[in-house]
Amino acid sequence: MEKVLEFLKNAETYYLATVDGDQPRVRPFGTIHIFEGRLYIQTGKVKDVSKQIHKNPKVELCAFKDGAWLRLAGTLVEDERIEAKASMLDAYPTLKGMYAADDGNTEVFYFKDATATFTAFGKEPEVVKF
Repeated sequence: MEKVLEFLKNAETYYLATVDGDQPRVRPFGTIHIFEGRLYIQTGKVKDVSKQIHKNPKVELCAFKDGAWLRLAGTLVEDERIEAKASMLDAYPTLKGMYAADDGNTEVFYFKDATATFTAFGKEPEVVKF
């Protein structure tokens, strides 16, 4: 999980895929954080991505950096605790201008049953599960 976190932080932007009915939806994300041994992302409840995750929590993300890429597939689980939200916002202080742990909009999700695949041209893929 630490290797996944490091890759995503170094890439700075990853692309999260959800499903909207029968249509895939992909958008850029940047928040990634480990809290209490789980890998978290953050969004706002008012966004379409939130509604899509609540309807179908199976997601996949992809990031590319320096000729290598990471695909991470798993199920997102919402953590409604203020402590989890506050930890994410402390890790990304620039978000505090738009979000607060107790604003009723901020939400954080952690990955469950995740499979991370690290790939680069000319190398065997490395798979990590958590």
